[in-house]
Amino acid sequence: MSEAVGPGVTEAAKTKSDKVAIASQAQLTWWAFKKHRLAMIGLWVIGLFYLITIFAGFIAPEDPNQQNRRAVFHPPQMIHFIDAQEDGWSIRPYVYAMDRERDPDTLAITYVPSGEKIYLTLFGQGPEYDFWNLWPSDIHLLATQDPDDQFFLLGADRLGRDMFSRIMYGTRVSMSIGLVGVTIALILGITLGGLSGYYGGRVDAVIQRLIEFVLSLPTIPIWLALAASLPPTWPIYLQYFVITLIVSLVGWTELGRVVRGRFLAMKNEDFVVAARLDGSSESRIIFRHMLPSLTSHIIASLTLAIPLMILAETALSFLGLGLQPPAISWGVLLKEAQNIRSISQAPWLFIPGAFVVVAVLAFNFLGDGMRDAADPYGH
Repeated sequence: MSEAVGPGVTEAAKTKSDKVAIASQAQLTWWAFKKHRLAMIGLWVIGLFYLITIFAGFIAPEDPNQQNRRAVFHPPQMIHFIDAQEDGWSIRPYVYAMDRERDPDTLAITYVPSGEKIYLTLFGQGPEYDFWNLWPSDIHLLATQDPDDQFFLLGADRLGRDMFSRIMYGTRVSMSIGLVGVTIALILGITLGGLSGYYGGRVDAVIQRLIEFVLSLPTIPIWLALAASLPPTWPIYLQYFVITLIVSLVGWTELGRVVRGRFLAMKNEDFVVAARLDGSSESRIIFRHMLPSLTSHIIASLTLAIPLMILAETALSFLGLGLQPPAISWGVLLKEAQNIRSISQAPWLFIPGAFVVVAVLAFNFLGDGMRDAADPYGH
């Protein structure tokens, strides 16, 4: 048992209290954040998604645009690991090959296991891809031993394209569009909100009227109108950039108001007045003294804003007004599941929707944890 050092105070409690007293703001925030289990789960899930974003070409076993007319609406294939043979068994990943047949009564195409095995290998060779346009490679996380074979972990679409590979590439676009959009919103929100709160007066009045005007706009119709005005002949990357700007139009207003309120409350605080009397420039006062105290609140706001950006892009692309094929995003992939035939014959086309749900929940859990950890002294 720990030795008592005072009335009702143990050595362990005193040590913990001393650690809290000398800890930095970042340490206190991290300790409080780690106590939020759902936030930690969300952090790991988001980290996994961004690993997929970075290594999409390596993780995807096939070219996402490669068509196979013999694999239209091919069902998902489960990976087996125990390979039983007549002379024993071994641990070796494989999937069962499937034959394409047509029902003589309904003429519907069906797939039945053929009994043959397609063996898989880690870090095998497959279709060539460019790693972020830096260098070409044909090494994939999982590939077939025979280059002529093909497998479909999450099935195939109406053109016989591998859904797993397309989802991996779609993750790159959908997750990065949230970051780019939030970065634009961050710059606008901090700049305009900071100017509004620090200077006040006419500057504050003009910026607040601008925020109220943006908030008064009907968001979805404005997004639809702007997205529909994009020329279809524009390159994919230009479409991507403009869609990002569109979903960022109202994303900065909430952050701008938060920053304005905090600046109004802090500009007369002792540390700000002391810095001003010490001769610090206005830019140093804002960026060196005032903004750091808002870091946790800004991070919490951003983690809650990213899923809104992802949902906006997904909705626009699903309605055919956002990114268009051959671009690949979760919204573009979900557009494939808009007809009754897809629902009845290929329910796995809805799998990108599950990725959207998981990503949004993960960001919301992370945002809740950051919001709770923003005031570490309250825990």
